[in-house]
Amino acid sequence: MYQDIASGAKSARPELDKLLANVRSSDVVVIWKLDRLGRSLKHLVDLLGELAEH
Repeated sequence: MYQDIASGAKSARPELDKLLANVRSSDVVVIWKLDRLGRSLKHLVDLLGELAEH
């Protein structure tokens, strides 16, 4: 389980970075609140693209 706890002003997301580094094609990634994953719509789309590549 990966969980970042930070304010919206912080750009560092070490747990998200760990998730992206360790995710495998057979893994299931569950996001509790989608609006917490991306800082903006563009950021969210980029993250989903990165996950799709794995």
